[in-house]
Formats: sequence, structure tokens, C-alpha cells
Amino acid sequence: MKLIFSFVTAVMLFFQSGIESLRESYAKANASNANTEAFINTAEKSSGSDAVIQGYKAAAKIMEAKITKHNRKALVKSGATSLETIIKSNPNNIELRVIRMSVQENIPKIVGYRGSLKDDKAFILNNYSKQNSTLKNYIKKFAAQSKTMTEAEKASFK
Repeated sequence: MKLIFSFVTAVMLFFQSGIESLRESYAKANASNANTEAFINTAEKSSGSDAVIQGYKAAAKIMEAKITKHNRKALVKSGATSLETIIKSNPNNIELRVIRMSVQENIPKIVGYRGSLKDDKAFILNNYSKQNSTLKNYIKKFAAQSKTMTEAEKASFK
């Protein structure tokens, strides 16, 4: 029994640290091309079928278009389609909404992938209080640099 408990705990810690490294890398990804590449590499190395991990992988695919010269349109389309599918399957996952909102805020307007900004913002504002402290801190950091959140909305994240 102890062996099973130890194994389950180790697996959970492994995946939790994987999520944490993805979050940290994603938060820095837009700062430079080197950070974007580091995030893409982190996402590619992440394993698991967890919806949030898959969401970060979809975001990595979209961000890859920023640093590559070839197939940019296909990368964005593929990543956006994947992200939308994941969110459709997990509509109440706030972290997926944060990922999509940040992608849509930072993608050039000409691409046209901006249709969920208002919905995601409303969802994040309405569901923030229900999250654990780690996710609350992550959302608060995202909101502080968000182009879509107003100052009053940013201040509402406590």
C-alpha cells in the first residue's frame, strides 16, 4: 500500500512540476524570441494527456509561427484549432481560458483569431475566486500585464 501511495505521489509531483515549468516558461515567452523558443521546447518535452498541458502545446504551436519563416499560417491554424477543441471539451477550465486570452491578445489583429477575448475575460473574472492559490497567483500575474483587462478589473484580483 505504501509503495502504491509513494508511486502516485511521485507521479503527481512530476506532472505538477511539469505544469509549473510550462506556466513559468509561458509567462516569459513573449519577452524575446529566445524565450519563445524555450517555451516551445518545454512544451514539446511535456508529456501527458492533461487538457492544460495540451493547451500549452497548442499555444506553443501558435507561437512557433512568430519565430519561423515557413508555414506560419498553417502553424497558427493548427494550434488555434487544437486550442479551440481542447477548450470545447473543457469549457470550465480557467487556465485554458487564460491561455487562449493571452494568445488572442498577442497575436496580430490581421490573423483574425480574437473572437473569444470578451467571453474569456468574463469567465476569468467570474471564476477567479473559485481557484486554488497557485492558480490565483498565476491569473493575477497574467491580468497585471493583460491588454484586455481594465485597471479596475486588474485591481479586483486579490
